[in-house]
Amino acid sequence: MRVFSGFFVAIAIFAASPARAETPASRILTPAAIAALIVKQSRDEYYATGHPCACPADVTRNGRSCGKMSAYIRPGGAHPLCSPADVTAGMIDDYRKTKLKGASQ
Repeated sequence: MRVFSGFFVAIAIFAASPARAETPASRILTPAAIAALIVKQSRDEYYATGHPCACPADVTRNGRSCGKMSAYIRPGGAHPLCSPADVTAGMIDDYRKTKLKGASQ
């Protein structure tokens, strides 16, 4: 028990140290992180419509792979983003301008 109590004390000291203080650089999201957030938001918006097949890797309600039945593959209608490769640099810039504007103030 004594080993564990020393371990927890060391963790508490490390967590409270000034070196762990949040710096502005630690709050900056990388383009890859922003792309992942944009993809998640796009997929969540599609799922909110009640349809399970936004992307080819999704599964239907009966457990089958969506594949070619996904909205991503089908022409017309919804066009959800399924991969960070689908996110353009302009989308990332727009995200930074709109979503992160309030966070930096």
